[in-house]
Amino acid sequence: MAVLDRLAQQLAVAEGWRVDRRCCADMALAVAHGLELVLLKPRRLMNLNGLSVASAANIYNLRPEDIYLVHDDLDKALGTVALKLGGSARGHNGVRSCISALHSNVMTRLRVGIGRPEGEMTVSSYVLAPFCAGERERLEQVLAQAATCLLEHILRRRAPVGDPGDRG
Repeated sequence: MAVLDRLAQQLAVAEGWRVDRRCCADMALAVAHGLELVLLKPRRLMNLNGLSVASAANIYNLRPEDIYLVHDDLDKALGTVALKLGGSARGHNGVRSCISALHSNVMTRLRVGIGRPEGEMTVSSYVLAPFCAGERERLEQVLAQAATCLLEHILRRRAPVGDPGDRG
């Protein structure tokens, strides 16, 4: 959610979030280099957020390959950001819900590393716990990097062939 908030700031639509009851989500619409973007923050439980994504896809006539999922990743250290094109949910219940609701696994994913819990802390307690002061400081850099990475990938992927911004 924080990555989408940062992206909304970059696109000057941070004040444009509104509740869309059709999707059970907060939604903001933005335009970047002539490309219309739908930013969606589901309000459902993580295990059901795919229902919100599928509803938005239906409303806005989006194909699974048009959708980017932004999610945390326990298998990556805090501060690591990586794009993944399609594939399995790898144990992430939110991604699993999206794959199930969209009947596809081709969505591009922006994986934001949060690391694994240390000691005897459970995974569920860890992912729901607030970041400590040092992590929050690092998180500011990560959010900026993640939002920029996401937007650049969307624009590169959607650029018409032969566009001067097209890298191949």
